[in-house]
Amino acid sequence: MSADFRLDKSGEVYVLNDGGEVDLDLGNYERYLNVILSRDINITTGKIYGEVVEKELGGTVGDIEPAPFVEAMRQFQFRVGHSNLAPIHVSLVLDMRCGQKTFASAQIPCRLLVPQPLNPATKEKISMFCHVRPQEVFGVHDVTSVYHVPSLLQSQGIVEHPTKRLELDKLGISGEMRERGVSLSKRWREITTGYERLFDSVNIALVGNYTDLKDSYMSVIKALGHSAFRVRRKLIISWVESSDLESEMQKTSPARYHDAWRAVVGANGVLVPGGFGEEGMMLAIKYTREQRLPSLLAFVEWARNVLEIPDATSGEFFPDAKHPVIIFMPEISRTYMGGTIRLGLRPMSRTRGLYGDAEKLWGRHRHRYEVNPTYVDRLQKSGLGFVGKDEKGERMEKKDV
Repeated sequence: MSADFRLDKSGEVYVLNDGGEVDLDLGNYERYLNVILSRDINITTGKIYGEVVEKELGGTVGDIEPAPFVEAMRQFQFRVGHSNLAPIHVSLVLDMRCGQKTFASAQIPCRLLVPQPLNPATKEKISMFCHVRPQEVFGVHDVTSVYHVPSLLQSQGIVEHPTKRLELDKLGISGEMRERGVSLSKRWREITTGYERLFDSVNIALVGNYTDLKDSYMSVIKALGHSAFRVRRKLIISWVESSDLESEMQKTSPARYHDAWRAVVGANGVLVPGGFGEEGMMLAIKYTREQRLPSLLAFVEWARNVLEIPDATSGEFFPDAKHPVIIFMPEISRTYMGGTIRLGLRPMSRTRGLYGDAEKLWGRHRHRYEVNPTYVDRLQKSGLGFVGKDEKGERMEKKDV
């Protein structure tokens, strides 16, 4: 995915350690499997045909969809043997209110976009047209939490099928490894079932300008969800469109204006991710700072209202601004924007106390802008502390008040 797509058009991308920008699903794979993936794991048609074109073998025209991948996997199983490869295809099964409808590409497993399991007739249809047995069709219908999905698949025999198909019992798995698997499964069930019994909640107002497409803030949602999980609270996110907080909205749509401010005022905490729609976000940040609500504060708002620089802004919004508190990083190309973002895993300093005194803290990055070094000293003297810096101690990474 291009780093220059609008979030409300394409959603957020997931950044890997090596800087690979991939689909959000790979974030789930890393979290569920506790593994570190690389960009080479993400195979796309663009990558394959990019190599084809680079070798001057000709280009391609038309929408071919996943046909080459399906055919490649079909042929590959004959090369490596039936017991060494188990292709799994994921597709949608939509409920059209008059029955479940499958796509022509549907194989195993199928995700069902309703809170009911797959109908037996639907499984039989998928089995017939996709050349798989009915017991090899697994349904993932909507559940109250995505963390229930592993247990849902396990209850349908998702473990037994690949175990038999790939002859995993012949690998000589030690008793210790089996016990670790049983323990993990038990702890997983305890955590997910315990979440359903939580009574205390935490309400976070998320103020942004891409709230129509929730995937625009997927990493933020996941981080909030994991934090709430950790402190045993049910997470409630109140979505607030930043423009609804602006004074102009009070004139044109008073109901939306008051509803937006009611959500901010009534929240236990406020989060304002980066983005355009400056005025509304600045108002929300100003309110949380003055009321001492938990929030992720912005440097621009601090510069305007604490340092008393009314025209302080970001160079991303106004490249020729007189007081750009946020600037374009000097090492990044302004000519070739695609693929020039500061990406991937990088070490950070001075934040170890916040993470269990770890010897080294690493964080994944994806940005072109940084705090203007010219203003760092003034910001610090006014009470805004920088508790995290880059590996050289030059770039400001984390702040605290």
